[in-house]
Amino acid sequence: MATTNDLKNGMVLNLDGQLWSVIWFQHHKPGKGGAVMRTKLKNVMSGKVVDKTFNADVKVEIASVDRRAMTYLYHDGESYVFMDAETYDQIAVSPVTIGDASHFLLENQEATVAMHEGNPLYLELPASVELLIDYTEPGLQGDRSSGGTKPARLETGYDIAVPLFITTGEKVKVDTRDGSYLGRVSS
Repeated sequence: MATTNDLKNGMVLNLDGQLWSVIWFQHHKPGKGGAVMRTKLKNVMSGKVVDKTFNADVKVEIASVDRRAMTYLYHDGESYVFMDAETYDQIAVSPVTIGDASHFLLENQEATVAMHEGNPLYLELPASVELLIDYTEPGLQGDRSSGGTKPARLETGYDIAVPLFITTGEKVKVDTRDGSYLGRVSS
């Protein structure tokens, strides 16, 4: 147990049997009345984001979340299999838990899996990953109808927009939060 004054970004709370991750918080003292803690919480399972206001010094239950460094091994058709880097235990994580991170997962890639009571909650990838361009059309100089970008398929099968000068077989850096192109990777 902790008080609302102890809240920090990334902390996971157990409210009414559901797990909520703190995205944002602000201590607010209105001119009249007691101080309050405004928060933006994200449901760990569904991804739903809500605004919630707590009175200051209210007790809240902190959920114990174990974040482990794991290696992605393979996708067996039904789930994604990860191996714990320390114990070598393998766990299966559902596609719902993985979410959009599946667009950037390659075999033997490191990731952080957050666990609560043995159940995987969510997957954290690095902010950017380096992936190979599997296929893209040749870019024509002077073709600016698309704003200087063209579609490209990554080695994971995910499509992103890249500048016209990028060719098939090049390695690029991709932002895992929104799937945007960040730059070329020099060999």
